[in-house]
Amino acid sequence: MKEHQLGKEIIRLALPATVENIFQTLVGFVDTLLIAQLGLVAVTAVGLANAILNVYLAVFLAIGVGGTALIARSLGAGQLEKARRYAGQVQEVSIVAGILFGLVSILFGHWLLQAMGAEATVLEEAQVFFYWVGGLAVLHASMTSLGTILRASGDTVTPMKIGLMTNIVNLGLDYLLIFGIGSWSGLGILGTALGTILARLLGAYLLFREVQKTDMAFRLAVKLVWSDYKELITLTIPAALERLVMRLGQVVYFSLILALGTTVYASHMIAGNIESFTYMPAYGLATAAAVMVGQALGQKDLKKIRQIGLLSSVYGVLVMSCLGVILFVGAPYFAGLFTGEAEAIQQVVIALRIDAFNQPGLAVSLIMAGALQGMGDTRSPLYSTMIGMWGVRVLGVILFGQLLQWGIGGIWLSILIDLLLRATFLSWRFFTRVL
Repeated sequence: MKEHQLGKEIIRLALPATVENIFQTLVGFVDTLLIAQLGLVAVTAVGLANAILNVYLAVFLAIGVGGTALIARSLGAGQLEKARRYAGQVQEVSIVAGILFGLVSILFGHWLLQAMGAEATVLEEAQVFFYWVGGLAVLHASMTSLGTILRASGDTVTPMKIGLMTNIVNLGLDYLLIFGIGSWSGLGILGTALGTILARLLGAYLLFREVQKTDMAFRLAVKLVWSDYKELITLTIPAALERLVMRLGQVVYFSLILALGTTVYASHMIAGNIESFTYMPAYGLATAAAVMVGQALGQKDLKKIRQIGLLSSVYGVLVMSCLGVILFVGAPYFAGLFTGEAEAIQQVVIALRIDAFNQPGLAVSLIMAGALQGMGDTRSPLYSTMIGMWGVRVLGVILFGQLLQWGIGGIWLSILIDLLLRATFLSWRFFTRVL
């Protein structure tokens, strides 16, 4: 009965987080379609700007990883005042990071975009978007941290509802501000930036209001003392490095794939876009595992921690295996939605059918990383990402894709090996810590 209740609690936390992630991905697709109406220059400009902004987001998410572990552990131990203090610290550190990234965007935005390879025509458009959205990165930081505080306290429904609302507002504002209405022709790419900013401002306000209604209501510190933030920063740094190592590895990894030819690269990106929908349940279960493991750690209940890790992984493998079957069977249809070229369709099908076998390993690796982070172990996911991205994927593309000339099959085979190794390593780390 106890295990049954534990399973229900995992699903209760995971389901809203999954829905939120799916909706954000869908909104990203629609947003890209709107921007595409402005032309390829606009798409390229926003893409380049977002490549840098995603690095900012990686840091904001890393702060959330550390915050989740500390808040959930304190709540599990019944230390509400301590949890409230950690909540304030998460928000304060996020605001400071957002302001710093905003200054970097304004002062060095032109240079950063040039370093990304932006040509003169793209650079002008990219700067407009980047100066506004990057300059006000504090709004994104605040939304991320406030959502983290609510999830860490066991409320994944409120961030989901507010996330849905702000994303819908974002789409509406984007359409209005990009294309205008009546005789007003709109603002083009500036409209995209302003729509994003206004939606994030609304989201930050709504999330802050909801946090202040809960037991996690906090006051921002007047004096920032390093020793008070040491524990949060210690957990945040490896989590931030893990995401940055992944991003940097992707840059090298994608450049190696591009060397295999435009068709291979385009097919790989199409397959990646299709796959992005399948791992949303694993992200939801990883969120649930992080929160529940942190709370169980505060209760010093190792048996419960083991059960959470095991049940979350079992649910993840079952759901993702079903999605893998759908990927395998529906691969030709999914590929045809993105391209009409026979060669590209064939390569996307190869990628998706290999990826169908990736799903169980992907589920376990994501969920175990979340569970470890909930225990305060942010180093193990960093090590697995370093080895997986640089030691397996990058070398795998060189060996299987280039030297053995297996093309896209070699690329996705290296992903399969990476995910199996990560799942094995992270599971070993988790269960050896709780035995």
